[in-house]
Amino acid sequence: MSVKQALPFFEDDTRIHNILQVLSDIGLSYLKLGESTPSLSGGEAQRLKLVTYMKRNQKDQLFIFDEPTVGLHPKDVSVLVDVMDQLLDHHATIIVIEHDLDLIANADYINDLGPEGGINGGKIVATGTPQDICYNDESITGKYLKQHLNLFGLLKN
Repeated sequence: MSVKQALPFFEDDTRIHNILQVLSDIGLSYLKLGESTPSLSGGEAQRLKLVTYMKRNQKDQLFIFDEPTVGLHPKDVSVLVDVMDQLLDHHATIIVIEHDLDLIANADYINDLGPEGGINGGKIVATGTPQDICYNDESITGKYLKQHLNLFGLLKN
């Protein structure tokens, strides 16, 4: 059965129900109980690992996510942003290596590397808030981030 189906089934077992609820809250309600972890995407595996940390105080905890949005639907990216906000509320520090503009737009601070990939990359092109990056002419990310934020009316002048 899926996590979603298991929630009402285990409602009388608080310990199991609480774990299932966190799985559902982080956007993994579709996973099947007993599903083999090698079948999960990288983003799913990273979120699954988060379940063990979600109810704890994360002060002095550093989380590093490598492309956690790969394969995620935009609604799931929104759930991931909410999960990261919860970690921050519990005093965690988060570093994310990412290309998804929705996630980048929610960052507190960005180190934009480039100007390209491979041997043509690896240099710090721009640093600052998403707004700072948008107005940095050296940043390719900034060009697309500016369009993205303008599209949703989120860019402040």
